[in-house]
Amino acid sequence: MHGTATDRDPEGEETMDRLVKDVMSAEVATVLPETSLAEVAQLMRDQDIGEVVVASDDFVVGVITDRDITVRAVADGADPLALSAGSVCTPNPVVIGPYQPAGQAVALMRQYAVRRLPVVLEDRAVGVVSLGDLALERDPHSALADISRAAPDR
Repeated sequence: MHGTATDRDPEGEETMDRLVKDVMSAEVATVLPETSLAEVAQLMRDQDIGEVVVASDDFVVGVITDRDITVRAVADGADPLALSAGSVCTPNPVVIGPYQPAGQAVALMRQYAVRRLPVVLEDRAVGVVSLGDLALERDPHSALADISRAAPDR
């Protein structure tokens, strides 16, 4: 995985910033690489999420976003039943560890121009931290925080 900021032993670490584990969503949706794009899209719809972790034997191998499905498959006329998550996902995603400062997540999102990071401990996904999660943490009264809290349009 590139752009990785992970950790193994959080004991004794003090930080002025909140930790990723304090702001992340601990519920992480995962699919196998062979899962069809149609199934991934249905999972995203049903769980109201925009990113799914692609994992093999519990190890993160990629991420797939709603935009990946749209731009890399549907816009090219591909059949979402015929393509797999593994063929469209971003392999070796930027990840962060749960005991890293939330500010490190912000820095990685800026550096790699991503809106979500899988939270990984020992190569296994334990959560996801999003731009919205961080906006709520930094300034609960900001416009982005308000948007992040809003119920989705259905």
